[in-house]
Amino acid sequence: MDRIELEKRVEQLNDLLHEYGHAYYVLDRPLVPDAVYDQYMQELLAIEAEHPDLIYPDSPSQRVGGEILSGFGKVEHTSPMLSLSNAFNETDLRDFDRRAREAAGHALTYICELKIDGLAVSLSYENGRFVQGSTRGDGTIGEDITANLKTVRTIPLRLREPATIEVRGEVYMPKRSFAALNASRDEAGEEPFANPRNAAAGSLRQLDPKIAASRHLAIYVYGIGGDGTEYGQDSHSDALDYLDTLGFETNKARERCRSIDEVIQYIEKWSAKRAELDYEIDGIVVKVDAFEDQEQLGFTARSPRWATAFKFPAEEVVTKLLDIDLTVGRTGVVTPTAILEPVRVAGTTVGRASLHNEDLIKEKDIRIGDTVVIRKAGDIIPEVVMPLIEQRSGNELPFEMPDHCPECESELVRMEGEVALRCVNPQCPAQMKEAIFHFVSRNAMNIEGIGERVVDQLYNSGLVRDVSDLYTLTKEQLLTLERMGEKSVSNLLKAIEVSKANSLEKLLFGLGIRHVGEKAATILAEEFGTLHALMEAEEDRLMQIHEIGEKVADAVTTYFGNDDVRDVIHKLEANGLNLMYKGLTVQDLPAEGPFVGKTVVLTGKLSLLTRNEAKEKIESLGGKVSGSVSKKTDLVIAGEDAGSKLAKANELEIPVWDETQLVESLGEKG
Repeated sequence: MDRIELEKRVEQLNDLLHEYGHAYYVLDRPLVPDAVYDQYMQELLAIEAEHPDLIYPDSPSQRVGGEILSGFGKVEHTSPMLSLSNAFNETDLRDFDRRAREAAGHALTYICELKIDGLAVSLSYENGRFVQGSTRGDGTIGEDITANLKTVRTIPLRLREPATIEVRGEVYMPKRSFAALNASRDEAGEEPFANPRNAAAGSLRQLDPKIAASRHLAIYVYGIGGDGTEYGQDSHSDALDYLDTLGFETNKARERCRSIDEVIQYIEKWSAKRAELDYEIDGIVVKVDAFEDQEQLGFTARSPRWATAFKFPAEEVVTKLLDIDLTVGRTGVVTPTAILEPVRVAGTTVGRASLHNEDLIKEKDIRIGDTVVIRKAGDIIPEVVMPLIEQRSGNELPFEMPDHCPECESELVRMEGEVALRCVNPQCPAQMKEAIFHFVSRNAMNIEGIGERVVDQLYNSGLVRDVSDLYTLTKEQLLTLERMGEKSVSNLLKAIEVSKANSLEKLLFGLGIRHVGEKAATILAEEFGTLHALMEAEEDRLMQIHEIGEKVADAVTTYFGNDDVRDVIHKLEANGLNLMYKGLTVQDLPAEGPFVGKTVVLTGKLSLLTRNEAKEKIESLGGKVSGSVSKKTDLVIAGEDAGSKLAKANELEIPVWDETQLVESLGEKG
């Protein structure tokens, strides 16, 4: 390719990847399979590696996070990012409406939006390209966090029109991302984040953009900086529709209301439904819709007169800390939990709250008997925020973590680099119960009818000591348990029987191997096909797999190297569990052949087979087809007009076949 053709190809790849990314991340309507997206991305990365001058600021490759930053520069906003006045009840809302109507001299139409609990940011575009992003800061000057914002997939790096515009939005962390992040931090013995807002804010203020990229943040854009009328819009609702056409993601739960009564109905509706959302909201924003009315109402020194934020009832309350209980988790982490004088918060009565770890208790000087502030954000577990030291009587007792496990009396240890204490006794009853409960959970083996109470009964009665014992339970045994009648026992045994057919990735996740979550379990199951093949894999082989690093590889080999684990696997197999990936049978898996255990990349145009036919045939013969060439690739099949992948294969000295060799190896006729 000459220089002109190269530039055109880079522009074409940028356009395609932006279009596919917007459809996938914003519209949730993928236009192409992941393999096609990966193919174009790898081609772009290869060109950019050879021609760094063709790496444009809005290239999709720049989302993954670049070099570590030395600090954040300051950015002056083109127009102030003002705060809103607050309304806490219906009286406040009606007062706001009355003042606005009197100032405008007529009835008003409002637009209501969910108030996302995240970090406010400003995004600047020139000729349709994202050039700078910053925090709100003090409203006039914020911090330049452009590199981190580029990692947020729902922020377009290129708009659908060449607009020069500044927009405002709220970056947030979805609840599922927050749960996964805290689970990984807990697993690593690190202090969990208090709530999704803190996690999002902390992620965007990391000096290493790769950390922000790993946190799976998202954004809802809620307005245009400055005067929206310059873009031909007459109202805030029109401006939001315009932002949709440019490629931004706005929150579709917004609603135009023709009276304050309709506003109140909207607030009541979302107050009841907020727990159903996959993100946190802390209120409702109410704005006068028409820009002409907004201009007439104007501003106070700190906030617009045409908008207010209805805040949900306070989610921090004061209560008494009666005691501190210790629980031992599935991985042996000992977690202190506050036992509270029951108190109503965020719509529920709370009697327990998280204290995270010993270091946090000491840092905040939390004592048994303290009057404490607790917080509950949506469906997040309540936590103790701080003690009210001024209310102490002198009878409060400092808390000391024990040296030995509260369940089995084994000595507790603190792993290097961790803040958590662990019980490392694999026979600890608490860990074994947690392991069983994890095994039967929805995302693992999905055995309905076995909750924590039933797990306790099964373990304490001696009926179940490890997960394999679940598959030897009888009707007569289960009927001896409390609150277990004929129907519930019948349903439970049926659920246990059904779970035997689960695909391998479900079983792998259910086994609770350290560092192996749902995604890693699926990757491993897909790669090896059978549990026995995985059990015999060496660490070096595991590390050849894309997305499987040293930590996971070490955890897997250590786990399956344990004789007790192998005994459990043997019993599971003897009880009829499927140990294969997605219904494969032994007959489906060849013992040997040119593709067994190989990672293969297809590139160029195939004429004798379609790309999907080739992929299916290779996988049926024990191979795995990948979309990118790397050091972990074993073989490249090159058709006509093979490009950068072929070049990279030659550079890495990876074997290359043409399509004829492929067809011959498959036993097909040309």
